[in-house]
Amino acid sequence: MKFKLGEADVRGLKDRVIILTGGAGGIGRATAGRLAEEGAKVAILDLNGDGAATAAAEIGNGAIGIGLDIADQQAVIAAVDRVEAELGPVGGLVNNAGWDKMVPFLKSDAELWKRIVDVNLFGPVNVTHAVLTKMAERGEGRIVSVASDAGRVGSTGEAVYSYCKGGVIAFMKTLAREHARQGITCNSVCPGPTDTALLRDFDPEGKIVAALERAIPLRRVGQPEDYPGMIAFLLSDDAAFITGQVISVSGGLSMSG
Repeated sequence: MKFKLGEADVRGLKDRVIILTGGAGGIGRATAGRLAEEGAKVAILDLNGDGAATAAAEIGNGAIGIGLDIADQQAVIAAVDRVEAELGPVGGLVNNAGWDKMVPFLKSDAELWKRIVDVNLFGPVNVTHAVLTKMAERGEGRIVSVASDAGRVGSTGEAVYSYCKGGVIAFMKTLAREHARQGITCNSVCPGPTDTALLRDFDPEGKIVAALERAIPLRRVGQPEDYPGMIAFLLSDDAAFITGQVISVSGGLSMSG
């Protein structure tokens, strides 16, 4: 499906170069399409290189897809250099890539912990360091990390994943403080339960989803299309005075403030 470029809904995304991790499917794929609609030049980084290339071709507007493991720091640095060489200076970053396996903590093991931490914690650290280094030199940029309500309020069966997402939230707040005077904003978006392949793997019979639909005030789980608007907004000039914030997009399942 091709996305058509139309009138921008938020200011300042046209021609902005944005790196997005985990864009081959789910929330990342929907977000990549929305950013292209806004006129941004999107570089999709994903472990699924073929999926990243396919998504880039579908959204158009000069998007590129790069296959890599974000836990590999040197591969990340090389990819960011390639993006800047092909598309121009990176003005926005979306740390979206994530992975989990739902299992009670005491039934998990070190091998699973490492995989979860590599993708969900070290991955965003690697990508952010490579991108932020260049943003800091130029004195501008927007970073949005897709964390999770699991990192805010916990989630049964996702102890290490919650630990990682809580870490990402704290990471963004700290960077927001460190780089505010350079005009670089850093925020977190926290999805609630979302209809993705990951959730369907957890819940093949739909029992968990049915229970969640009863618990969520809006009476449904999230869809990938529920998040790109908020992410695009935080990357835009309309959000220039917003930094260090944690925004839950969960249909009211968790409320604060």
